[in-house]
Amino acid sequence: MSDLDYDWYGPDAATFGDRVAGARDVAGMNQAQLARRLGVKKSTLSGWEQDLSEPRANKLSMMAGLLNVSIKWLITGEGDGMSLPGDEIIVPSDFSEILSELREIRGEMRKNTERTARLEKKLRLLLERGAEA
Repeated sequence: MSDLDYDWYGPDAATFGDRVAGARDVAGMNQAQLARRLGVKKSTLSGWEQDLSEPRANKLSMMAGLLNVSIKWLITGEGDGMSLPGDEIIVPSDFSEILSELREIRGEMRKNTERTARLEKKLRLLLERGAEA
């Protein structure tokens, strides 16, 4: 099966979150921009894209309009939407947005790593105290 025959965003290949993220990218928006236009927090949109939660009907309708896809396509992968990932042409101005988002992700990962280390240290101390008692 060639890439042209494969439905990258269809029900068997992608989740709701995959379709939202793909359509957002093609629309030329980052998470913060789409979240702002939808009137939600970036973390809320991130949860939708990671399939941790789902939007209410009114936000789903707004999202479909902003991303220029049908509600049915967002939910099921069928109907008016995108066919292939990467249909968009990346122009040099898009690179700075991508780099910016990567820096943001790296910062979040660093914070989570530091938090994990603190929790591990706290747990280790509690285990040592428990062994002494």
